[in-house]
Amino acid sequence: MPPVSPSSLHYRSVFAPGLFDGQVAIVTGGGSGIGRCCAHELASLGAHVVLVGRKAEKLQAVQAEIEQDGGRASHAVCDIRSEDAVRATVAGVLAVHGRIDALVNNAGGQYIAPLAGISAKGWGAVIDTNLTGGFLMARECFTQAMQHQGGAVVNIVADMWGSMPNMGHSGAARAGMVSFTETAALEWAAQGVRVNAVAPGYIASSGMDHYPPEAADMLRAMPRTVPAGRFGTEAETSAAVVFLLSPAAAFISGAVLRVDGARPQVRMGWPMATPNAQVRRRTAVKPFDGFHRAVVPRIFQGEQEN
Repeated sequence: MPPVSPSSLHYRSVFAPGLFDGQVAIVTGGGSGIGRCCAHELASLGAHVVLVGRKAEKLQAVQAEIEQDGGRASHAVCDIRSEDAVRATVAGVLAVHGRIDALVNNAGGQYIAPLAGISAKGWGAVIDTNLTGGFLMARECFTQAMQHQGGAVVNIVADMWGSMPNMGHSGAARAGMVSFTETAALEWAAQGVRVNAVAPGYIASSGMDHYPPEAADMLRAMPRTVPAGRFGTEAETSAAVVFLLSPAAAFISGAVLRVDGARPQVRMGWPMATPNAQVRRRTAVKPFDGFHRAVVPRIFQGEQEN
C-alpha cells in the first residue's frame, strides 16, 4: 500500500506556521527520501535548511524545490565519513549563518547481505556512514555551535529491535547510534542541547529504489508483517523529527521515538490481524501524506491500495 501524494501545492505540516522562524537546521542526506521530506517540512515552518550530502546535483534539486515553495535553503557537499570535511562543513555553515539550531542526522545506507558474506570493507563502509558519520556531525555541531547557544539533534536510526538479519552491519550501527544518542543527551544537557532519535520502520521512500530487483517480492510483502497493515510515509517520519526538534519536546532527551506501526511487537504464536480497508480509512490509522512532493517508490508504482 504505497502512499499517494496529495494535490496540495505546499507542505501540509500539522505544526504551527513559523515554528522555526529565524532558525538554521542542517539535514544530512537531504537530497532524497526521508531527509528530503524533513528538509521540506522544516523549511515550510520557517527554518533555513542546509542540505548536506555527497551529490551536489541531488542537493541542488531539493534546494530548488524548497525555494520554489517559498522556503529558504542552501546546500553543502560533504562526505560525513571524513572528519576534516565535516569540521569544515559545519564551520562553513556558521560563517554564513552565525548559528546552528538543529541537526537532523539522517544520512545513511546499507545493503542486503548475510553476516558471512560481509567483507571487512563492506562492514566498515556501513558503520562509517550510519554511526561514525552521525557522531562526527553531531560532535562538530555541538563543539562549534550548540555548546554556546543550545540546540537539538535528532538521529535517524531504524527498526533494529530484534536486530536486522541480512543487514547485520546496519543493525550494529543503528544500535550504536541509539547508545550514542543516550550518552550525548546526558553529556550535553548542561549546555542546553537535547539529543533524541527517530526509528523508522518500513517507510515507502526512495531508499527502496536502491535495493536490487530480486528484493522486490520481499519489499512488497513487508506490510503483511506490520500490525498497522501498511508502509509508513515519509511525512509521518518527518512529523516525529519535527516534534522532537520543537519546543513541545523541551523535556525530552535521550529518547527513541519509533515510527513503525508496532512492527517490533509481532511475536510468534500471537495471531496478527491487520486493518481492513474500512478501518484504514479512519483518521486514527490512515496514512498521513503531508508531503506534497512525495514520490511513490518505483517498485510500487502502478499498484492500487487493496
